[in-house]
Amino acid sequence: MTKRYFGTDGIRGRTNAGNMTAEMALRLGMAVARYFKRSDDRRHTVVIGKDTRLSGYMLENALTAGFTSAGMDVNLLGPLPTPAVATLTQSLRADLGVMITASHNPYEDNGIKLFGPDGFKLNDAAELEIETLMDSDPSDALSPSQEIGRAKRVDDAQARYIEIVKATFPRHMRLAGLRLVVDCANGAAYKVAPRILWELGADVIPINDGPDGTNINEDCGAVAPGGLATQVQKYRADLGIALDGDADRLILCDEHGRIIDGDQLIGLIALSWKKSGKLTGGKIVTTVMSNMGLEQTLNANGIELERTNVGDRYVVEAMRAGNYNIGGEQSGHIVLTDFATTGDALIAALQVLALLVEGDAPASKLLNVFTPAPQVLKNVRYPLGTRPMETDSVKAAIADAESALEGKGRLLVRASGTEPVIRVMAEGERKLVNPAVDSVCKALENAGS
Repeated sequence: MTKRYFGTDGIRGRTNAGNMTAEMALRLGMAVARYFKRSDDRRHTVVIGKDTRLSGYMLENALTAGFTSAGMDVNLLGPLPTPAVATLTQSLRADLGVMITASHNPYEDNGIKLFGPDGFKLNDAAELEIETLMDSDPSDALSPSQEIGRAKRVDDAQARYIEIVKATFPRHMRLAGLRLVVDCANGAAYKVAPRILWELGADVIPINDGPDGTNINEDCGAVAPGGLATQVQKYRADLGIALDGDADRLILCDEHGRIIDGDQLIGLIALSWKKSGKLTGGKIVTTVMSNMGLEQTLNANGIELERTNVGDRYVVEAMRAGNYNIGGEQSGHIVLTDFATTGDALIAALQVLALLVEGDAPASKLLNVFTPAPQVLKNVRYPLGTRPMETDSVKAAIADAESALEGKGRLLVRASGTEPVIRVMAEGERKLVNPAVDSVCKALENAGS
């Protein structure tokens, strides 16, 4: 059954258009309350966090109205990373958690992510049931007037999360002597990220830490780490740390300004945990986008790699099914279930920093885990309402590209679950990947126009 509202990571879209309106958020709040209120003999609670987008105020108020009208109490966390909401949902014994964010998207977009009482994102079956409730009579969710919920601010939410993250760093270690540039992407971690690193002893240089509601992810953060690389070299820093708008993905930059993606970081942590005996199941989970160089290096060290569809939720589902404790995506989502239920950029960064302190070697040496296979990724935007991947010309171009790469590489063509973009990726022999990607992109562009 096709979902009408939810995509690969919650509900997301252009604010005040389509599914991302105040009216939709109100109906969602009422529907989710009905789904999670399993009994009437106690008060039910939801925690709501958000990033720094201007539209966060509108959606926060609409969701609060929906939840309270259905008899749920609301704890408002304010601007906090997505993983903080997942963690505090558990810590506060809430029935569910809600994060208002469009992650790495521009400020004009926004979205809503849902977490169950265990801190994990909802599965497809739960989302389909919530969609059915959203389309039903909203009056069915209304509580009697004497049972309407209350809403309050959690004033110490940031302090709670800071202590939780710091507790994942080895107690005998400090970051003294390390100079770190932290690109906060003008997003949800603009306060907590610099403070965590400073409290652990680092010399911290924060950049893009002045959100104004419209500058989140704007030429900065994990989606545009070039500025971070420049600042790392300017300040002669030991490491650069780039977050995205909701701080669930991490990209690093070594002292020479070289960008380090999620594959390298996943590989580094996996090899370290295998050596120390902390890796469970002898396997990690990544997506179809991860570089084959990572897989080859892990296999050579006795670690298997399982691939899933793109989306950290699918990675986590596979990790839980196999009881594995490391997973993630090339884009920088890194899930370490020993510490968190979803991707947490700050927890992942601390794991890398612990290895940097322990190894007493520069980041350029530590983070060079494997030699990536040549890989090319291009995005093709298409008009809403069209389906270019279903055209004969695009199918033919894909078939030709796959034939050219057969035995020498691989091709992946997929529609984004969060924006009207088709991603075309090829990896393998250098002389083959560019022509393969270009031919498919050209066919998509022609079909879209």
